[in-house]
Amino acid sequence: MHKIISFGIPCYNSAADMDHCITSILEGSNFAEDIEIIIVDDGSKDETPAKADEWAARYPSIIKVVHQENGGHGIALLAGLREAQGTYYKVVDSDDWLDAAALSTMLSLLRGFEERDMRVDLFISNYVYEKVYEGKHVTISYHGALPRKKVFTWDKIGYFRPDQNLLMHSLCYRVDVLREANLPLPAHTFYVDNIYAYVPLPHCKTMYYADIDLYRYFIGREGQSVNEATMIRRLDQQFRITRIMMNAYHLYTDVKEPRLASYMMGYFTMMMSVCSIFSKLSEEDRWKEENKRLWAELKEYDERMYRHARCGILGIGTNLPTKAGEKASIGLYRAASKIFKFN
Repeated sequence: MHKIISFGIPCYNSAADMDHCITSILEGSNFAEDIEIIIVDDGSKDETPAKADEWAARYPSIIKVVHQENGGHGIALLAGLREAQGTYYKVVDSDDWLDAAALSTMLSLLRGFEERDMRVDLFISNYVYEKVYEGKHVTISYHGALPRKKVFTWDKIGYFRPDQNLLMHSLCYRVDVLREANLPLPAHTFYVDNIYAYVPLPHCKTMYYADIDLYRYFIGREGQSVNEATMIRRLDQQFRITRIMMNAYHLYTDVKEPRLASYMMGYFTMMMSVCSIFSKLSEEDRWKEENKRLWAELKEYDERMYRHARCGILGIGTNLPTKAGEKASIGLYRAASKIFKFN
């Protein structure tokens, strides 16, 4: 049967979480035969491989399994994309889940696009930070930034607030678009979801935004990649990802749609600012030097991108000179994180 969508679930030692994730997709889709779930066992050392095989044995027409040597999140994501038979592809991390009612709505819309022979390159929906241990839910929507209930192009988008960046959790691409983008995802590296949410965008010509709270993003696990202490320990990977994004495009010449170029510049500036602020949060001086090198590389690579990133509010605010300025930059970051509730 033709598959309308493939859900890729990268799993590494995910035995404790994966059942909830998989069940949410099966039940939310009402066990539909036109969906596909691809569980990618990324060299797990726990019961993940056996659990994955059990799921595939129970639902052989819906679930398939890929076993591979450990390559990291990006390599697992690409393995799922390589196997995908659906028109669309959505990544769901193994400790996250999808809302049943929202998933049902999404599937109805995607089926409608195909029935009407309407090409939509990118389907966008809301996501929810599930701060389980705090008992809080923070919804990220795109009200004001994106048109609703219509297929649109980049010239119709509006202004994105700092908390409204299009992240992996909100995106569902056409498979052919993702494959055409030739995603440069490095092995054994966290934060590849930023590349996933950035590099394919110029390949997308038509979009649809559904105002539904689909993706539930679990926040609070100790050692989680977005935990501040973890991000400081993995600063090398943050710099690696930011450099890949920098070298992906000369935004003002390569990206033809001005509003898309402006949005991508904002996203990239945020990545540069993350490197700047976390190099200050680190107690290791080497990261401050690395941050200087990164900004110098950007200036040499594309002076216009450098000016937009360095001379804007974020660039200035996260790179204030002197020890006092460093403390002020950190204070501004703390205030922004409370206002915009980002992680």
